[in-house]
Amino acid sequence: MKGSLRAFLGAAALTLALSTIVLTEPAYAAKPVGSDKGASTEQTGGSDNTGIYAAARITYSGSVAKNGSTGNVTSADVNWTPPPCWYAPYLGAKDFKKKMSEDIERQMNAPGMGGHAGAALSELQRHYEDEYGWTDTPGYKDYNVDKDGEGMFWAAVENPNEPDLLKRSSCTDLPFWVDNGEAPPPQYEEAITPEILAALAYQHMQLPDTEVSLAPEATTKVNLPTWAWLDKAVFGEVQATAALDVPGFALQATTTAKPVSLKLEPGTPDAETYPASGECTINADGSIGEPYARGKADRTPPCGIKYLRSSGDGTYDLQATVTWEIAWTGTGGAGGDLPDGTFGTTQAVTVQEIQAVNR
Repeated sequence: MKGSLRAFLGAAALTLALSTIVLTEPAYAAKPVGSDKGASTEQTGGSDNTGIYAAARITYSGSVAKNGSTGNVTSADVNWTPPPCWYAPYLGAKDFKKKMSEDIERQMNAPGMGGHAGAALSELQRHYEDEYGWTDTPGYKDYNVDKDGEGMFWAAVENPNEPDLLKRSSCTDLPFWVDNGEAPPPQYEEAITPEILAALAYQHMQLPDTEVSLAPEATTKVNLPTWAWLDKAVFGEVQATAALDVPGFALQATTTAKPVSLKLEPGTPDAETYPASGECTINADGSIGEPYARGKADRTPPCGIKYLRSSGDGTYDLQATVTWEIAWTGTGGAGGDLPDGTFGTTQAVTVQEIQAVNR
């Protein structure tokens, strides 16, 4: 609530009051779903000093990192980031009343709980017990228990993969009621949606470690064009799904990544790339580049490199970065585009001098 209730309580007093009440039990514990490619279940909740938080679970399936970890895809848009926090269904009316009442009573009876903090707790209690709330801020009559089963209270969820604590804890509104099948009030812009789930699926997506095929393989010669390619059979579309399955609020989104180009960086300035930009675009059949075959020795590879200097006793680190076009679809026919993603791998290449015999 950003209106009169918070204005009366004062930010400092409210923060102190909320820091003593932590709601961490999950309302619904969804089981992991998906394949052995890394399906995982993430549970998020509040910590001892961060306030009131939901413990909603989001399940991830498809090509995702294990154990809820961040995936290996990097957004090509440096200004795009996954949501640091959001609001999600937490508890039904009766369960919410029981939890809140117990926590408020415990803190009211704690030694030294008076002054502004005590007043904040009193107004917090009044907010959920009195439908007229404080001045022009609407409240709830007896925690909405007469509507139990018809909706849920929503509360804040931290994104555990967000490294910035301030961003992660920036969803500070009090828990609010949403009827089953209805959208949250528009002022809660961070309320979970299919688009937020799509961004989370993006964050957890695991792209394949596709090694570029080279000819000559691993070891090449100075001034000899090296062909590079990726076969469609081992280099295709990748999908990741994020789902929130709570009665009355089932939402899901699937994020799809399609490869569009390959960027070659030889690992040394003493080299040339084909094409000159080093950017090899995808072919009509979904492959990139062209495999080398006999009879092509005098041709210029459509995708490849030519080293101009020996690597000596070492190797050059050939960086091969694939750009993926990413889009999403979700509940209710929603969908759209997300920023392109990139993922690169490094291969060691030995470059030898061509030995000549003079007679």
